[in-house]
Amino acid sequence: MSKVITLGEIMLRLSTKVGQRISGSESFDAHYGGGEANVAVSLANFGHQVAFASKVPNNFLGKAAIQHLKAVGVDTSTMLVGGPRLGTYYLEAGIGNRAAKVIYDRAGSSFAKICENEWATDLLAGVEILHLSGITAALSLRWCELLVELMQQARQQGCKVSFDINYRGNLWSQKEAGQALEKLLPHVDYCSAGKLDAIHLLGISERTGSEDQLPSYYQAIQEKFPTIELLYSTKRVVHSASFHELTGTIWQASTYYESNTHQLDPIVDRVGGGDAFSAGILHGILTKMSLQATVDFATAAAALKHTVLGDANQFDSQEVETYLMNGSGAINR
Repeated sequence: MSKVITLGEIMLRLSTKVGQRISGSESFDAHYGGGEANVAVSLANFGHQVAFASKVPNNFLGKAAIQHLKAVGVDTSTMLVGGPRLGTYYLEAGIGNRAAKVIYDRAGSSFAKICENEWATDLLAGVEILHLSGITAALSLRWCELLVELMQQARQQGCKVSFDINYRGNLWSQKEAGQALEKLLPHVDYCSAGKLDAIHLLGISERTGSEDQLPSYYQAIQEKFPTIELLYSTKRVVHSASFHELTGTIWQASTYYESNTHQLDPIVDRVGGGDAFSAGILHGILTKMSLQATVDFATAAAALKHTVLGDANQFDSQEVETYLMNGSGAINR
């Protein structure tokens, strides 16, 4: 199918069992993932030709991360091997009114220490979409500059740039993120951004009134960054750690669509839900779905991700379509 490349850091995730604290855990469940890697996995499951570019150490952890991607058909020929370590993060599973907690241990990782374009070949040759995120820009000032360079190269070669703001308060401040986004977003075609991103990171004034203001925020973002042709995000109502309501949104050319609201109850694993949504949006773009069909598919993919452990989605496009037709937990015979 289509050729996509995603670039970012893949990490080892160590998770507690539900009901356990990190401080009291004697064992952890291990998964590999990361925002851009998760998007690559979903797109491969949807049948697309997709590569993931990153750097991992030359040890068993690095090899396991690569194998995680290969197992679902992601092209790993753009993976670099070397450097000191694989980034790690710890996830304390939430339950009831207690939210999940993340502790990063990623400083000095093989990927974070990259300070120049180490890829010997043209990463973007024949590529239709380059997908990146703000998580990479948060790793270092040099990585932010490298992303700008890659985005500029992509646009010169006729490759669309997809960017998920993906703000993480544990990695940088709102001010730092906002300054970086002023440099990055002028080179973006498809952007995942929501109301809070607009207000707190992009300096867009808060709207007042009782009606849904999201379309006006999308309009304001596009006016500030005219290269962005499509914006999308999810609206999430959190009732507890294991019960959320999820609605997908999409905007293009002043036209706004929402998906139906999905009741996520119980949630098995929330991590990667946003990445599954982004991959669903890109799938809709690549297969030329209507905006409504695109946001419906993407939200269904995100909803399904909440039902499985690990960072990455495990469902192909037919399974997502079947879920959409059946509505929820009907048995497929």
